[in-house]
Amino acid sequence: MFERIKHMLIKEFIQVFRDPKMKGVIFMMPIIQVLVFGYAVTTDVKHVATAVYDLDNSVASRELVARFVKSGYFDIVEYVGEERRARELVDRGKVNAVLRINYGFEDDLRAGRTAQLQVIVDGTDSNTAGIVLDYSSRIASQFSQKVLITRLTRLKGMYEEPARVELETRAWFNENLESRNFYVPGVIAIIVMLITLMLTSMAVVREKEIGTMEQIIVTPITSGEFILGKTVPFALIGFADVILITVIGVFWFGVPIRGNLALLFAATALYLMTTLGVGLLISTVSHTQQQAMMSTFFFYFPAVLLSGFMFPIRNMPVIIQWFTYLNPLRYFLVIIRGIFLKGVGPSVLWPQMLALAVMGLITLWLATRRFKKTLA
Repeated sequence: MFERIKHMLIKEFIQVFRDPKMKGVIFMMPIIQVLVFGYAVTTDVKHVATAVYDLDNSVASRELVARFVKSGYFDIVEYVGEERRARELVDRGKVNAVLRINYGFEDDLRAGRTAQLQVIVDGTDSNTAGIVLDYSSRIASQFSQKVLITRLTRLKGMYEEPARVELETRAWFNENLESRNFYVPGVIAIIVMLITLMLTSMAVVREKEIGTMEQIIVTPITSGEFILGKTVPFALIGFADVILITVIGVFWFGVPIRGNLALLFAATALYLMTTLGVGLLISTVSHTQQQAMMSTFFFYFPAVLLSGFMFPIRNMPVIIQWFTYLNPLRYFLVIIRGIFLKGVGPSVLWPQMLALAVMGLITLWLATRRFKKTLA
């Protein structure tokens, strides 16, 4: 038995690594992807391209604009002189926000009346637009408070600020609220899923296409030994990619890893059982490598979208939330982020690990059963 599995392992490693392009897919693609995701996938909104339409052009209006600039969130790219130009900049996507200050802004403040500030945002990206409006509201509120204090001080000679509630906030696990710390661990999960699915989904169907399946059928190897020989090499490749991407995430992007590395590898093993099982199942039901590749992406993209990697699962419709329980990526994201950012252990993560173990055993069993039918 072990001798047959050994020869299967040697055959798979030779078949994978003799192709230079496959080496690039296995090792270079994860590096490129983690670098791209690490820099590009972020929800932090900074340096918002902004146009200013200041009809008042007073000391107060210029001070307000200066507050927007000093916040670090807004970059003034142009001062416009007419509404048509402001609309054109938004339409062309050259600015994401327009600050419009009407005539009489400073006069209204001096007279104690409410002065109007209009913030026009490009709502194409609703997430960014909402954050920009929140930033604008805070800056305007601070400016309004400063104007009120100045006015009361001038009227009364001395102003004693009333008692107020001061909010002190503290973020656990991601103190600086950097979205990169949230996304980079998730990148490990989605890249490992993509690599292992691509390799295993073509493992069996490739044997059919190149004509070696008949040779395997006449050998004494069992279906379980065949599946084991197909999964172990790709599992080792998956572990290698996890180590590679983790090193880049920790030492290049500075993502903290507070949990136990042994637990990370144990959870990765359970996760690989599932992804390898799904890939082999796809391979056994496919007739060509092209069909296997299309089936892989048919599974992969919904898995990413329904995993919580980009969109919170709780915001999805209830019926869609039920479907996410069949998604192994959902569970591994909770595990890997818990290990990296929170440093939690098995006492917290055991439900997700149990779910991965059950799903892995079921998918590998189905792949083995399906391969028996293929042999028959």
